[in-house]
Amino acid sequence: MADAGMLRFHVPEPEVRPGGTPDFSNVTIPKAGSVPRPEIDVDPRTIRDMAFSIIRVLNRAGEAVGPWAGLLSDQELLEGLRHMMTLRTFDARMQMAQRQGKTSFYMQHLGEEAVSCAFRKALKPGDMNFPTYRQAGLLIADGYPMVSMMNQIYSNEADPLKGRQLPVMYSSKEHGFFSISGNLATQYIQAVGWAMASAISNDSRIAAAWIGDGSTAESDFHAALVFASTYKAPVVLNVVNNQWAISTFQGIARGGSGTFAARGLGFGIPSLRVDGNDYLAVHAVAKWAVERARANLGPTLVEYVTYRVGAHSTSDDPSAYRPKAESDAWPLGDPVMRLKNHLIQKGVWSEDRHTQAEAEILETAIAAQKEAEGHGTLHAGGKPSTRDMFEGVYAEMPPHLRRQRQQAGV
Repeated sequence: MADAGMLRFHVPEPEVRPGGTPDFSNVTIPKAGSVPRPEIDVDPRTIRDMAFSIIRVLNRAGEAVGPWAGLLSDQELLEGLRHMMTLRTFDARMQMAQRQGKTSFYMQHLGEEAVSCAFRKALKPGDMNFPTYRQAGLLIADGYPMVSMMNQIYSNEADPLKGRQLPVMYSSKEHGFFSISGNLATQYIQAVGWAMASAISNDSRIAAAWIGDGSTAESDFHAALVFASTYKAPVVLNVVNNQWAISTFQGIARGGSGTFAARGLGFGIPSLRVDGNDYLAVHAVAKWAVERARANLGPTLVEYVTYRVGAHSTSDDPSAYRPKAESDAWPLGDPVMRLKNHLIQKGVWSEDRHTQAEAEILETAIAAQKEAEGHGTLHAGGKPSTRDMFEGVYAEMPPHLRRQRQQAGV
């Protein structure tokens, strides 16, 4: 028997390992419509329990219920479904392109499409997202061309970033999509700083910070919360809890806080959890948080409870650290299917129209891919000019770079 006074080092363990039976009994799923919708100027101390619940709108029958429902028209919901379907099709084409050697790297959004697609529709032009590598839905839902995204992934001659960024690390000021950083959590403090600058300059634009559950273990996450809460920065602090970092389950980064949303409570920040696979719930919570920021009420921390169905990236093999059938057991379902079923239940969609839409979107994606590949891929076709790496860095090129460019003959 161990000495009662002996210290023991604790390492959190996932419920199930590869080969075991998937178990999500630790995920408490509140009834759809059961979580109240407070006023945006609510005292954060009175809604502490919302950091431990989950806001849901769609019930098991596909009906929209409760105080967070009714914010989107049928047409807006149909558009949202198409955005998610487009992102899923885009993912599949680019995943295949990576396997064919046309690009070096890719990261899917499978199972997480509602988070970014629905959030984007709560923003206004000029607002700025500081995303991670799994929020391409922000671009898709804002009408950014698939061809441009593919050109960036292929790093070809038409790449809008001229080959300077890794695949999927997009950037578009026009579409409110700040340049992605490969370093974890850097975008969180950048978003808060940008939001503070907007407030200092008496602007009307707000910021949205994005981070994955694993990256919340980085110190930048906590530093961002300090500044956001102290200066009431007009920012929405988004945490996408898809249950897994690249190979470690969410309990490692979450620690003993119970939820990621609970991290905001100690900073006096209103903190909510939402069903990340419910398009209507995501949009409703995003709209609430965005309205708070724009009304000078400060930051909101939102945890999206979702599941990463695919691998972390094309360099990852999830079968090494989780059961193969775990995604099928995820209790919050598939975001595309749930919105599809809701629209069918309302009588504005059907299985036949869904099948037709899938075919139309696939045809559009294939045409975009053909156009992009006409500009080149990783190993074939046009490349950005060598000259490009010397341009756009300094307002006036310093002598040493001018000499290097001349030496390179460009």
